[in-house]
Amino acid sequence: MNGGDEVAAAPAGPPQSLDWKFSQVFGERTAGEEVQEVDIISAIEFDKTGDHLATGDRGGRVVLFERTDTKDHGVPRRDLERMEYPIGRHPEFRYKTEFQSHEPEFDYLKSLEIEEKINKIRWCQTANGALFLLSTNDKTIKFWKVQEKKVKKISDMNLDPSKAVGNGSIASSSTPKHCLANGGSPDRSYNYLGNDFSFPPGGLPSLRLPVVVTSQETNLVARCRRVYAHAHDYHINSVSNNSDGETFISADDLRINLWNLEISNQSFNIVDVKPANMEDLTEVITSAEFHPTHCNTLAYSSSKGSIRVIDLRQSALCDSHAKLFEEPEAPGSRSFFTEIIASISDIKFARDGRYILSRDYMTLKLWDINMDSGPVATFQVHEYLRPKLCDLYENDSIFDKFECCLSGDGLRVATGSYSNLFRVFGCAPGSTEATTLEASKNPMRQVQTPSRPSRSLSSITRVVRRGAENPGVDANGNAFDFTTKLLHLAWHPTENSIACAAANSLYMYYA
Repeated sequence: MNGGDEVAAAPAGPPQSLDWKFSQVFGERTAGEEVQEVDIISAIEFDKTGDHLATGDRGGRVVLFERTDTKDHGVPRRDLERMEYPIGRHPEFRYKTEFQSHEPEFDYLKSLEIEEKINKIRWCQTANGALFLLSTNDKTIKFWKVQEKKVKKISDMNLDPSKAVGNGSIASSSTPKHCLANGGSPDRSYNYLGNDFSFPPGGLPSLRLPVVVTSQETNLVARCRRVYAHAHDYHINSVSNNSDGETFISADDLRINLWNLEISNQSFNIVDVKPANMEDLTEVITSAEFHPTHCNTLAYSSSKGSIRVIDLRQSALCDSHAKLFEEPEAPGSRSFFTEIIASISDIKFARDGRYILSRDYMTLKLWDINMDSGPVATFQVHEYLRPKLCDLYENDSIFDKFECCLSGDGLRVATGSYSNLFRVFGCAPGSTEATTLEASKNPMRQVQTPSRPSRSLSSITRVVRRGAENPGVDANGNAFDFTTKLLHLAWHPTENSIACAAANSLYMYYA
């Protein structure tokens, strides 16, 4: 080395594992309390700012929560973070409002019941202090506006008691029993209908009019602005809004439609995988999402474990993909369950759009959008279930659709499992973070599973497999419970805070 050469700084190590703590719970069950089917949470979504959170349930309701700790010392929290001002409090939310988004329906043509369960919620851009969101059940998407309206009240009547004519009643917002509704008195009869226009002594009977004033109290009002219906023959599994703020997509098993938010009576079919003969059907669409910043790009996943990225500029019907991401099958590993567990249940773009996270039954996979040879990282979520796949097939658990999420900084990913557990993995180069948490007030009750990265290649592709060492029992030696499953969770867009649903309870954690 020449004396003049500068010594390169040692690369910073991977970020430390996060220490997760319980923050809040909404709808906590008491011991032994039975959960009503309609109360089970079926969708969770933070808005872009992280100041609002929405949940949907199987009863067709949407519940909104708002953040209460965003203002501190009179300065918005995000500005404090930029100033590196120490913030003692963790994110706190409170119940804001709820509304009935969908009702059960019946399709008389197909003799099918359409349940009211909310499949997906997506926040749209706010305007004039109003919140906008899309919610969908199996068949119908709705566009909602939630706004604070000032309450109008009747403050008093315009009757001056000192100048009251004849009826002697005092100004009041309710009509006394001895007065008629218009201020007249029942013990005097005025013949208004005949020709006898005789008035009481003192002139006209007094007419009592209410005086309406707008009070400082506000009411939250949810109004359905548009209904996007009759565009899907199969069950809607995804809704995703575009970064252009004007359009969104909805996807079912065989088609993806493009909508304009302002136009509810027409949509454009942009992907159609339905074969001419349905007997030739080999794969279905399982999830679809727009790129976070490129309004012409979207990705969709399939039941065969592949992800296709399409470019809307190429053609009106995007039957050919711009990129295809799939992992080649390991030789000799094929079994009866191979195709079932390969089906992707959820995909999410990272915030910068560079990576796609996918969840299949056994693993989380992180894909680099510029590298279609295979995933850059694979995380084993519950490898201990592999010997139990036959039982899971028998009780239909193998078809459970788990969601996944990424942190706003892209350094970590999370997904749910059984026994109300969820897992957080570090995906930065060199990270070995693999945490198991329980959706309860004591999230760290579970055994911490040490993780050894195996099959790691160069730092360019850094293919890692982690989390495979989790045993099939919890810290107390109890067998895992397949009836309590954590399917839905969401990561706060700017902070290390996770909201997850355990049946009808919403748990929130921070690190």
